[in-house]
Amino acid sequence: MESSGCSICLLKSEVVKDLDTSELNTLGKSCVEAVFKKGETIFKQNALSSNIIYLQTGLVKLMIEGPQRIQILRLKKAPCYLGLPTTMGDKINNYSAVAIEPVSACFIDINVFKNLLRINPDFSYEIIIELCKNELKQFHRCVKLVQNEIYGRLAGNLLYFADEIYQSQEYKLPLSRSEIADMVCTSRETVSRILNSLAKDGIISISGKQIKILNKSLLEKISEKG
Repeated sequence: MESSGCSICLLKSEVVKDLDTSELNTLGKSCVEAVFKKGETIFKQNALSSNIIYLQTGLVKLMIEGPQRIQILRLKKAPCYLGLPTTMGDKINNYSAVAIEPVSACFIDINVFKNLLRINPDFSYEIIIELCKNELKQFHRCVKLVQNEIYGRLAGNLLYFADEIYQSQEYKLPLSRSEIADMVCTSRETVSRILNSLAKDGIISISGKQIKILNKSLLEKISEKG
């Protein structure tokens, strides 16, 4: 780990544009940069939380351990903040974050971050906007999990990977089939069966973990009506 100079960092958050030079220097002095390999835990559920984490590069999965199984909540792609709700709302992490690919992240002292929120209303406003957007996305995801059939849930996640994670209609699945099953609340076998069915119908092509969306409009209809 090493300290980061926020004022000269090329990967700094968009929201810190509202901080002046003095505030940026204060942020930088409280910030430590760390790198994680694929599969490493960035923060763990039920551990004490004392930092806000800013993901500079990479992709992570957010996971929560329930009474019966581990639930993958969502993926988060850099640049973004991690742990804002759980750190600001509680002293304990309510879920875990694990690197899907190599990650670099800045750990910001929670007390310094809170003080910047108090003294800089523009910075506070941008953080609130980010929290609200994330909450709305989670609301929509919960509705789909409850109301959609498994075809619709899986189609929605294939579109989510394409549009929000990779910005491409062709990509390598970031998760195993078992992990995708955790994400959409079904079994690994069901995920494999539906992927093969979508491929047979010419909606996607699939080779191992490589996916190509061939008929996006139909996949969107399945996601909406599924």
